[in-house]
Amino acid sequence: LQVFAAQGYLHASTDQIVKEAGISKGLLFHYFETKLGLYAFVYEYSARYMMLELGAVSVLEKNLFEVLRQIEQAHVRAMREYPYMQQFLNRAGTEDVSEALLSIESIRNQLEDTYARLYHNADYKDFPVGVDGKKVLNMIDLTIRGLMSERIHEASFQPDLFYEEACGYIDLMEKIVGDRDRIQQ
Repeated sequence: LQVFAAQGYLHASTDQIVKEAGISKGLLFHYFETKLGLYAFVYEYSARYMMLELGAVSVLEKNLFEVLRQIEQAHVRAMREYPYMQQFLNRAGTEDVSEALLSIESIRNQLEDTYARLYHNADYKDFPVGVDGKKVLNMIDLTIRGLMSERIHEASFQPDLFYEEACGYIDLMEKIVGDRDRIQQ
């Protein structure tokens, strides 16, 4: 997870992977015939693990910001066990190597469908006129992804502290979007 999260499929070296895993290259290729086989396995495991954690998020919740908080709670539960899991899943979502994309396509679609179901009931009707809820969601997502990358890069990543910081950005955006009087001025 750590090597694929940091390097992506193309640049992840099997030498680095075996070093981090503390195993021999022979053992790696005994279980996974190719780097692609390993990548597909790690992605499928991570996606399924994350979908299990996301199962705790209420699909009936209408408040977008509460949905986001619950999703971040699910991410943090997974990252307590696997600190690089969410970063890996984020990175895999932007992978541009066709063989890697093809190897994870089916499970990736399932994960995307899971997120879509969670956001499906989110209500944007209370957003001020002219405020695009989808753009607000994208801004928060990009902010949280950047924050995670920054904390992992600084080697200061702690899932519970990350959750508090991420919620701070969610709360801030909720306040900005909810502050109709200020926005209309």
